[in-house]
Amino acid sequence: MHLKLRKTLLIFLSLILALVPISTFSSQKADAASKTVIIGSKNFTENLIIGEIYAQVLSDNGIKVQRKLNLAGTFVAHSALKKGSIDVYPEYTGTGYVDILKNKASHNDAKVLTTLNKSYAKWDLEWLKPTTANNSQALVITSAAAKKYNIKTFSNLAKQASKLRFASTAEFKGRADGLSGLQKAYGGFNFKSTSIVDNGVRYNALFDDKADVTVGFTTDGQLTNKKLVLLTDNKKFYPHYFVAPVIRKAVLKSDPKVKTLLNKVDTKITTEQLQKLNAKVDVDHEKYQTVAKEFIEQNGLK
Repeated sequence: MHLKLRKTLLIFLSLILALVPISTFSSQKADAASKTVIIGSKNFTENLIIGEIYAQVLSDNGIKVQRKLNLAGTFVAHSALKKGSIDVYPEYTGTGYVDILKNKASHNDAKVLTTLNKSYAKWDLEWLKPTTANNSQALVITSAAAKKYNIKTFSNLAKQASKLRFASTAEFKGRADGLSGLQKAYGGFNFKSTSIVDNGVRYNALFDDKADVTVGFTTDGQLTNKKLVLLTDNKKFYPHYFVAPVIRKAVLKSDPKVKTLLNKVDTKITTEQLQKLNAKVDVDHEKYQTVAKEFIEQNGLK
């Protein structure tokens, strides 16, 4: 290129750049820094509450959020995360390990978490530090029956089952990790009678004195009721299902503050806390958004 023509082009480009406002570059950087984080959740009370807690905490700390809560179950939420339709949602270690990765259930929590992160890396996803909140399978007895027969553990129940009425869901009765699995692990568990009830009304059977024992989950809101006793799985038949945020690595790279905030949330969520939060929605009929806000305020997460 001719030297005079090259000089003319350089001068022209310099003039163009000089006319572009500095604010244009500043706004581009601001847009990159303020990328919206899309929060997802599954379609049940506990997951909705936790997803809303994530959204409110990030928003309260200056991070733009968009909510895509109430997704239809594990595989829909997981697929949305892989595709980038959402950036983060609350998942359970046991669910990821068994249902997503198709492994056999494991009681080795360290191994489970290591496997999850190693396997999820192929999707550019990361599991943050799990909470101590364990949403695992449970057996629940009325406090009256527990007191009468001195039942505190699964082993106690296995021995006294012939005196008690069991309200089972159809799924639990037939599953390998249901009644048949318990009988193999503990022996006994031969109930006086067994009735099949819908999942949504299993606790009503206990409250209405139609049964003495039912199946549940360790974070159920109904367990805040003093008429019920959550039995101890003393042989650790059921693995842990710790709740944790699963998040796209691109989000963590874009704004490391997100990880710090979500990890802080995780330190405040316990099994007992989830029972109380679930009770406020499922028993007291409060809005999950209000329950999430109260939790944040009470635990200094703003």
